[in-house]
Amino acid sequence: MTTSRATRRTEMTQESRRLLVTAATELFTERGYRQTTFEDIAKRSGVSRGSIPWHFGNKEGLLAAVVDHAVADFRADADTLDAGTLDEAMRALEAFTRSPSTQLFVTLIAEAMEPGSALRKWYADLHEALRAQIRAWLAQADLPADVDADDLGTVLLGAVMGVHQQWRVNPDAIDLDRTFATVGVLLRMAGVGAPR
Repeated sequence: MTTSRATRRTEMTQESRRLLVTAATELFTERGYRQTTFEDIAKRSGVSRGSIPWHFGNKEGLLAAVVDHAVADFRADADTLDAGTLDEAMRALEAFTRSPSTQLFVTLIAEAMEPGSALRKWYADLHEALRAQIRAWLAQADLPADVDADDLGTVLLGAVMGVHQQWRVNPDAIDLDRTFATVGVLLRMAGVGAPR
């Protein structure tokens, strides 16, 4: 009986934590980190406001949990960038653009650029991880001698983030399929073809 209660309590704790992270993710994506309150998160999640500091310590702890969850989702998706062909890589980049995690990342980036932001280091690390993923894919390609893989990775990441922002602001004006097909054409024109 005691074990059963303990198991149930653990399950309820995990479920409360999951609901809070989900609600915070949605609200941080919609409103940003600073504009979201514990009260907003409690209302959206259906979990008491007092549970938030109990689970996460403070708002930064909750942000860390949201970011960790989003990064885990991203890493699962990013494995597709190991795809062998340029067309497969373009499809992976398009999928990344459509990902809810990407929407969260783009929503929070403005706050990350502010001095002293709790998000700044996390974004620097995220961008480096994304560039490293792109570099790993580019390492399989026959790049022209005058094209640096690091620089091309930075350009590709910037393009994907810029496309995502435009698409979120005005989705009817941006056709992601055509846009990423064009990115593929530009990469081929730059000499990036099928991997070796």
